[in-house]
Amino acid sequence: MPAILNAIFATHRRSLLWTVMRIVRDPQTAEDLAQETYLRARKAVESGRVEHLEGFLHQTARNLALDHLRRRKTRAGAEVEGLDDGLLAGISADIPSIEQALIEKQSFGAFQNALSTLPKRAQDVLVLSRIEEWSNVRIAEHLGISERTVFNDLKLAMAHCRDTLARLDGK
Repeated sequence: MPAILNAIFATHRRSLLWTVMRIVRDPQTAEDLAQETYLRARKAVESGRVEHLEGFLHQTARNLALDHLRRRKTRAGAEVEGLDDGLLAGISADIPSIEQALIEKQSFGAFQNALSTLPKRAQDVLVLSRIEEWSNVRIAEHLGISERTVFNDLKLAMAHCRDTLARLDGK
């Protein structure tokens, strides 16, 4: 499938660049966003979530360009020239506190324990679905089970992990 994506991307590359260029008005940014479009399309193709590749490429390119403009506008509104170093030093870093880091570590440990108590197939289904982002169809084919079984295993695994984390939070 990557060969098909490569061929379609090569065929539509110029059109994608012009679509993005009309929005961002910067050739280097347009090139970067076209490459990001390819990477996102490749990930979507590998997970089996794309039916019409050409349309997906153009819509993704357009969305990325519009997102870029929004970020640039937000950044321009937030950036202020002439701030002194003393003011900047007083702004706290965007990192979690030690307490928050410990809570997250404890939660992750509880999640790992909850996951390890599940049957092996349910563990595999949860990892393939939520971490690898595979579709239920792909998981079913890979594990040799029905889509309904994938759905039920995923429901069981999610409920089990959610209940374990809720008990940890005291809810």
